[in-house]
Amino acid sequence: LKAAYLDGAVVVTPNPHNHAIFASKRNLTFLSDQAMLEAFGLSPELRLRLTGIPRTTLITPDNSDVAWQSRKDMFFKPLSGHGSKAVYRGDKVTKSVWAEIARGGYVAQSFAAPGQRMIEIDGAPAPRKMDVRLYTYDGRMLLAAARLYQGQTTNFRTPGGGFAPVLAV
Repeated sequence: LKAAYLDGAVVVTPNPHNHAIFASKRNLTFLSDQAMLEAFGLSPELRLRLTGIPRTTLITPDNSDVAWQSRKDMFFKPLSGHGSKAVYRGDKVTKSVWAEIARGGYVAQSFAAPGQRMIEIDGAPAPRKMDVRLYTYDGRMLLAAARLYQGQTTNFRTPGGGFAPVLAV
């Protein structure tokens, strides 16, 4: 498969190169650092667009003690993870889990409260947390989908949870 990919005979998605550039959680540490973006020469207009990214810091053994002190306002995400695997809400982190996080390989992201929507389940209104995902390919958006859930991270086991349509008006 690697040879076919390098020869251009197959398309792999996510494209490993694009994933490294655009989807690595490590990039969030740069994209959420306004001083660094200004030092890089990014225009004020583009910096403003990035202010919605919660402040993100790379966890290392050197800064883990400081991160532990502020953990209650953070989410911890593995650099190589996806699908909420090994993602921890700071106020729920146990000391044994923290020992793993403190070794590195995680980012700490300031907590950003998810949006909420009311849906109907068995004839009764029920609140569900919501986020919106944009799926793209070749520079174009293919699909916009909302994810409905309850609990600390998205999942598809929540009654009334899962994907929901996004209507553009």
